[in-house]
Amino acid sequence: MTVRIGFIGTGGIAQHHMNQLLQIEDVRIACGYDTSSETLIKASKRFEFTPYDDLDKMLDSEVLDCVYICVPPFAHGEIEKKVIERNLPFLVEKPIGINLDTVKEILSLIEKRGIIVSVGYHWRYMDITKEAKELISPEKIGMVLGYWMGGLPMVPWWRRKEQSGGQFVEQTTHIVDLARFIVGDVEEVYALFDRRLVFDVEGMNVPDVGTVNLKFKNGVIGNISNTCALNFGYTVGLHIYGRNIVIEVLGNKLVINEQGKKIEKQARLNPSLEEDRIFINAVKTKDPSCILSTYRDAAKTLAVTLSAWDSAGENSVVKVPEI
Repeated sequence: MTVRIGFIGTGGIAQHHMNQLLQIEDVRIACGYDTSSETLIKASKRFEFTPYDDLDKMLDSEVLDCVYICVPPFAHGEIEKKVIERNLPFLVEKPIGINLDTVKEILSLIEKRGIIVSVGYHWRYMDITKEAKELISPEKIGMVLGYWMGGLPMVPWWRRKEQSGGQFVEQTTHIVDLARFIVGDVEEVYALFDRRLVFDVEGMNVPDVGTVNLKFKNGVIGNISNTCALNFGYTVGLHIYGRNIVIEVLGNKLVINEQGKKIEKQARLNPSLEEDRIFINAVKTKDPSCILSTYRDAAKTLAVTLSAWDSAGENSVVKVPEI
């Protein structure tokens, strides 16, 4: 079976997936849709697919086995509904939206129809993430510290809160999701966000620094901080603290410190390729059991990051809504 794939959104993250898919057997990138004709035409020439400037026409004209949804956070909603109406499995990039009510509506439609969905939290697919998860059980974790310290992505929608949700929702969501994957669900948050350093970028209204305290349902305490103000370099990671062990997941490196004895391990698997391979296999077999990030689970991560915004606005502790 050759899996025919349609892309909704053909920009940077979509082309990243396309590159991975070229490495998987029995896959064909059949078509793509984008609101930017320039981006669409360039991608269609590079990856040799049929370009469409009308989403409904693409979905109705092409015989597809699945779809990749790679659009900015504000664009989610109607796109998913159109795909669900046609009973197509899909992989959707994170975050899955910026409105929790819309996401809950989509979740209900997905589960009612039993559609296979994977969400692009690729850190879950790293072999070192699996090892970190196996090294320490949640009841033996005291606290976690996470961070995403970097620069400002120079795409217009990213620097608008109403379009991206800001760094914590759009980018640091990877760290929040990783913490949830290893530790468990979050019960409440207290957040502080501010704009302190970046005033030379036109049209920007997102904070450039932020810190969020988290209380997990199992009692673990956490903090995840971020900045998008750096003009050089970046550091990204999650530190997990137990009584006799400290585990650091640092991008593609795992650092294990057991009572002063430190071991470093490099990731062996390409997590993006593994994520795509598992999704394609789920489409082929109609068995989603190996997918590590379902739509419901991703909605729980979104609930945490959006609650941080509520907390910062109210200057109070906010309970994370149940999904």
